[in-house]
Amino acid sequence: MDAFKIFIALIALVNPLGVLPMFISLTQDFTPAQKQRAIRTAAFTVALVIGTCALLGEQIIKFFGISTASLQVSGGLLILLMSLSMLNAQPSGAKTTVEERDEAEHKDTIGVVPLGIPLLTGPGAMSTVIVLAGKSHHASDYAALIGSGVVIAALVWLTLQMAQPIARVMGRTGINIATRIMGLLVAAVAVEFIVEGLKTMLPALAG
Repeated sequence: MDAFKIFIALIALVNPLGVLPMFISLTQDFTPAQKQRAIRTAAFTVALVIGTCALLGEQIIKFFGISTASLQVSGGLLILLMSLSMLNAQPSGAKTTVEERDEAEHKDTIGVVPLGIPLLTGPGAMSTVIVLAGKSHHASDYAALIGSGVVIAALVWLTLQMAQPIARVMGRTGINIATRIMGLLVAAVAVEFIVEGLKTMLPALAG
């Protein structure tokens, strides 16, 4: 697999710029130490989720008797719905409940929920990693997936560290534009997954 293609697909899905408004809102009353802890936890959660899905995702779908092709199609549809939300400048197709937001504001779990899951690594990112892991045949493929997760986690950490300066420079309009561009990339990934899955499930289409 193309490591660069994997990285672009995952960074578009994670879209750290898109969560900046939520991060700033949730951490406005945090002390610097609490904010740093939340940033570290969010970045670690991203790396952990991507790594776990890469290493165990194929075993999970086999346990439930799900074929990679069917996951490609269903995951592609899910990612396509996510891309439509992003094209409307929504940071993620995954929603958080009022209870989750209230809990995040008063406890140290903000880095895990809602930032790490589902805003950064939601169902779309998870299904993408599982599909890519199912298509992996060599150790280098898994290394590319896990390595992409580590690099993306580092970018998440850097982006959240610079949340205030980025928000001031880009403004809400700039962040919305970036989210829409990411949405186009995500839509392209979704269509590719759906087409590949359908070709595997319906060989006549490949001919």
